[in-house]
Amino acid sequence: MKENAQLILDSELKRIEASQAVPRLFLHSCCAPCSSYVIEYLSAYFRITVFYYNPNISPEMEYRHRAEEEKRLIHEMPAENEVLFKEGMYEPERYYEAVKGLEKEPEGGARCEQCFRLRLGETARFAAAGGYDYFTTTLSISPLKNASLLNDIGRELALKYHIPYLVSDFKKRGGYQRSIELSKVYGLYRQNFCGCIFSKPPSNDND
Repeated sequence: MKENAQLILDSELKRIEASQAVPRLFLHSCCAPCSSYVIEYLSAYFRITVFYYNPNISPEMEYRHRAEEEKRLIHEMPAENEVLFKEGMYEPERYYEAVKGLEKEPEGGARCEQCFRLRLGETARFAAAGGYDYFTTTLSISPLKNASLLNDIGRELALKYHIPYLVSDFKKRGGYQRSIELSKVYGLYRQNFCGCIFSKPPSNDND
C-alpha cells in the first residue's frame, strides 16, 4: 500500500505543536517559487534555514538569478518564525560527474534520481553538521517530481547522517497552486525548465 506522505507530515507537525517546541529545519530549495508555499506552510512550526544548493543549474547566470530571487522572497515574505538563507557552493562539475553516462535518460528517470541524491546528500550533511532538528526539500511540490522517491532518498540519508528527515509531498492540498499564487504576489521569476542543461527546452537554446 502506497504511503500517504501528507498524513505522515500532519502527524509529525501535530507532535511538534503539542511539544510547544520550535525546532530548526534545514530546507533545501530548488527555487523561490517552489519554496514560497513551503515556507508559508512550515514557518508556523519551524525556524527555517533555506539551503540553496543546486549545482545542476546552468548556465551560471541562471543559477545566480534564481539564488537572488530566493533571497528576495525570504526578505519580503512574512513568516511566523525566523527564516534564514544559506547558499551552498556552485559546483556544476559535481553534478556532471554524478550523472555521467545518464545524459540521455528521460526526464524523471535515473539521471534525476542521481541529481536528487547529490542535492539531498549535501543538505543532510550540512544539516547534521549544523545541529539542525530536521532536513527536507521543496522538490516534492513539483507535479513533475516523484515525492515517494525523494522521501526514500531522504530516509536513507537520515540514517547515514543521523538526522531526521521530514517526509512530505508539498504538492498536496493545493500546495503547487498556492506556489503559483505566491509567485504572482511577489513577482517571482518562474523558469520553464528544472535548471539542468538536459531539461532545457529547445526554444531556450539562444537565450
